[in-house]
Amino acid sequence: MTRAARSPLRGRVVVVTGAARGLGAALAHEVARRGGVPALLGHEPDLLARVAARLPGPALVHEVDITDAPALRDAAEEVRRRLGRPSAVIANAGVAEGGPFASSDPAEWRRVIEVNLVGSAQTARVFLPDLTATAGFYLQIASLASMGAAPMMSAYCASKAGVEAFAHSLRAEVAHRRVGVGIAYLNWMDTEMIRDADQHAVLRELRGHMPPPARRVYRADVAAARVVRGLERRRTAMYVPAWLRLVQPVRAALPPVVLRLSRHELPRLEEREPLLHTGLLGAGGDADRTAAGTGGQDSR
Repeated sequence: MTRAARSPLRGRVVVVTGAARGLGAALAHEVARRGGVPALLGHEPDLLARVAARLPGPALVHEVDITDAPALRDAAEEVRRRLGRPSAVIANAGVAEGGPFASSDPAEWRRVIEVNLVGSAQTARVFLPDLTATAGFYLQIASLASMGAAPMMSAYCASKAGVEAFAHSLRAEVAHRRVGVGIAYLNWMDTEMIRDADQHAVLRELRGHMPPPARRVYRADVAAARVVRGLERRRTAMYVPAWLRLVQPVRAALPPVVLRLSRHELPRLEEREPLLHTGLLGAGGDADRTAAGTGGQDSR
């Protein structure tokens, strides 16, 4: 029996936000490979169409900004009309920026919060009636940053801590309705966003000073396979790489460690070159800057 034939996703509609590139595109492919019917939401309709064309089965493409609530409601209605009610929703769309908080652009800083946190919550809101009807599953893509905040990434860390708390709260609210809620904790992924981050000294140094296992970059397709396997099993928590689960019991100890390292390393870095703000990262950030006029929305 093939993987698609035995997958609980077979024939089920699965919404993936931020699906034009990176992890989102890999998630859509993995869902389709297992027999699911992905609905690809995001910016860059041409790229979304290319992703859909490479999938081994049917898919729906819908251009939408997840921070635009009326447009997101229209997208949800389009998914229902053309595919049926979703059985799973993967809230993957997200952006990142780096640099000192004091010199950050307020609009770009706020945009990270709006896309990563508010956009994820709005995604859950518009699809929750469907997930209730299908006893479905909402999967929030989170990050190591949800468990341990780092300097020079204040907006991203705040937003990812926020989506973790949101997902925990939502899980408690909807469990009695047979709706599952999971959180996928991911480390560095080999996407355009991370490749762009490595072009900026402030973020390259940040990753470089992490312990060797924590600085490793993982392939998006490998991460997608693990995440979708967890989705099939309705797991409440998924970790890529697997060792991230070991951070959970010691996460309270992380802030003092980060503080100690930052006090030592940031002055040394500032002596070599100024700590400049990166702006929103990745080609997806550029696409959203065109669409929304300030920030960027991309799959990780």
